[in-house]
Amino acid sequence: MEESKGLTKAGQAEALSSLIARAARAGKGAPPVERWNPPFCGDLDMEIRGDGSWWYMGTPINRMPLVQLFSSVLRKDEDGKTYLVTPVEKVGIRVVDAHFLAVEMVVTGSGNDQVLTFRTNVGDVVEAGPDHPLRFAEDAETGGLKPYLHVRGRLEALVTRSTTYELLELGEEATIDGRNVIAVRSGGSLFPVMEVDRLEMLTQ
Repeated sequence: MEESKGLTKAGQAEALSSLIARAARAGKGAPPVERWNPPFCGDLDMEIRGDGSWWYMGTPINRMPLVQLFSSVLRKDEDGKTYLVTPVEKVGIRVVDAHFLAVEMVVTGSGNDQVLTFRTNVGDVVEAGPDHPLRFAEDAETGGLKPYLHVRGRLEALVTRSTTYELLELGEEATIDGRNVIAVRSGGSLFPVMEVDRLEMLTQ
C-alpha cells in the first residue's frame, strides 16, 4: 500500500512538472502594473474574445509571444474596464468574457491537502486557493456552469469546457454558510459550485 501511494505521488509530481514545463511564462512573473499610474491615452481597437483569442482592428493576433507580452501588462481597474498598462501610458481594450482561459488542470494531494493547479492559455500557472479562488457562474444563455479562476489583480481565467468536466468530477457535498452545496476543494479552501437542490433539479 505504501509503495502504491508513493507511486501515486510520484505520478502527480511528474504531471505537475510537465504542466509547468508547458507554461511559457512559468516563474517569470508579471510586471507590477498595479503600482503604475500613467495617464489614460484612449482606447485601442483591440479585443479579447470569448474563446480567448486576441484581435486587433478586426484581425486575429496569431503570434503567441505578442499575445503573452500584451497579457503581461493587462489590468482591470475599479471602473470595470480593462487596460494595457505601461509606466508611461494606459490604453483601454475590450474583453468579451474573461481575460484568460484555464486550459489544463493537475490535481495533487487528496482530502484537505488537495491542490488544483491550472495552466492558462498565455502561460500562467495558478494554484487555486485562498489567494486564487474559484467562482462558479451560470451562463445566462445556456444555463450551464462557467467556472472562473482568479489569476492576479482583478483578472480571471474562464475554465474551458473540457477542464470544467474534470473539475466537476472532484465535487463533494458540503455545508457552507448553512447551505448544502456541491463544492470543490483546493489549497485548504472549499469553493461552492451550486446548491444540492439546484443540482438535483437540473438532473431530473
